[in-house]
Amino acid sequence: YDRIRITNLRNEYAILLLPEHIVELVAALTEIEYMEKPKLLFFAVNNGRRVSCINQLQTVGTEQGTLSSGRNLSGTGVIVAVIDSGIDYTHPDFRNADGTTRILNLWDQTIPADSVADPFPAENGETSFLGAPSGYFLGTEFTRAVIDRALEQTTERERFALCPSRDISGHGTHVTGIAAGNGRASQGRYRGVAYESPLLIVKLGTPGERSFPRTTELMQAVDYCIRKAQEYGMPIVINLSFGNNYGSHSGNSLLESYLDDMANYWRTSIVAGSGNEGASAVHASGTLRENITKDVEIAVSSYEPSLNLQIWKNYSDEIAVSLIHPNGTRVEPVRQILGPQRFRLGNTDILLYYGEPSPYSPYQEIYFDLLPVNEYIDSGVWTIQLVPQRIAAGNYDMWLPAGGVLNEGTGFLMPSEETTLTIPSTAARVITVGAYDGYFDRAAAFSGRGYTRETNQVKPDLVAPGVDITSCAPGGGYVTRSGTSMAAPFVTGGAALLMQWGIVDKNDPYLYGEKMKAYLIKGARRLPAMRDYPNPVFGDNGIIVSS
Repeated sequence: YDRIRITNLRNEYAILLLPEHIVELVAALTEIEYMEKPKLLFFAVNNGRRVSCINQLQTVGTEQGTLSSGRNLSGTGVIVAVIDSGIDYTHPDFRNADGTTRILNLWDQTIPADSVADPFPAENGETSFLGAPSGYFLGTEFTRAVIDRALEQTTERERFALCPSRDISGHGTHVTGIAAGNGRASQGRYRGVAYESPLLIVKLGTPGERSFPRTTELMQAVDYCIRKAQEYGMPIVINLSFGNNYGSHSGNSLLESYLDDMANYWRTSIVAGSGNEGASAVHASGTLRENITKDVEIAVSSYEPSLNLQIWKNYSDEIAVSLIHPNGTRVEPVRQILGPQRFRLGNTDILLYYGEPSPYSPYQEIYFDLLPVNEYIDSGVWTIQLVPQRIAAGNYDMWLPAGGVLNEGTGFLMPSEETTLTIPSTAARVITVGAYDGYFDRAAAFSGRGYTRETNQVKPDLVAPGVDITSCAPGGGYVTRSGTSMAAPFVTGGAALLMQWGIVDKNDPYLYGEKMKAYLIKGARRLPAMRDYPNPVFGDNGIIVSS
């Protein structure tokens, strides 16, 4: 096992880094119950605080402004953890009045270990280097002391020489500002929700040029945040503002199961956005009947470099699957065998994989990967033809990639808006947040809808403002963005306020996890435009946090 690197996580989960040719050999070991390959993840205030009723919970007479009524809650004593694209740690909204940082630890998974000199010399005077957090093998950890030393420097070059972590996209900075920014750069105008919460920040990824992080990095990040919360002896709310479409959306992948377990660990609440795929035409579904062929059409725009498609069905259903090129040529019904099958239509190579049920899921995946022979796959209308042969359940779902990775115009011609929430917001014990438009008091068209596939769990759990939200931007200013990535941190911050009231102020020591979810749902305000609750748009209730 010399070539295997193992990162042990809580609750007997682990991340294995190993050569591809020994995966099956390792999977057969009796110590391993089940393995899954990692999947890519995609990153998906002022008015928002008002329509969320957050102002009613925040502190009276703070230096950022005086409120007429409040419950003296600011997030004190509750850690807000943001696992995202990083943070601009120099932004005034993440600093205390004396200029020191509010960040307890910053783990940048993209900076190689031992590449940054420790600003505090060893006792023998030799230069040492910062490494990965204890127990992990990825990236570099920056402590509060290191960040404060960087903030003491007078130039940007000197600061980033000591702590070179940057938020290139600005996504994580914006999200953190909503959840917990203190508004110092705007004299309180763009203050976030839990504005006195200490922060834990994880920048997801790996050293190198790969564009998107993977689920394995996320699992390590969640594990790290909970370990740190235990070390500090503080309750924690973890914000996840990204996701993917790679899975059955039933809540039973290893990632979803892990998050469910972690939501029961320590004094933890986990919040995730439902994704921005509600109107993006990346989901199609239907019910098959024997002897009735079903054609599902996909428009592929020009200059699409690749495309993958998942079909999820009940394993007991037998379906012949054909793929028809825009020019009419076709791959005849594909044999249901394990392992990859390869075909070519026009200037596009097609890889196809038939999956099997797992010990945790009775569903089967049929996976198509369209790859260009030259530079781009063939554009036009492709057709997936489903020919039922023996049907027990008949329900099927198809997903294209989420996260805006497709060109405009690529998508199903007859899409379904339901079950467009992204993974891991499908996890049962995660608090799943959709987006609504607080300016017009209506659902945001892009917000990912429920329910979960087959299990029909009510998701999202509730919604929060997610349209035109102003929050922190790298460089010290502010920017306006929209998305469920902006909605989730409202709930994250709201949960921190409630955990302060319950755990820190000793009103309810068990106010976390599923109890937190129940409190949020019970206290949410229902929208007058929506009569029936629960529903796939707003979940069990409306908007946080009214009581």
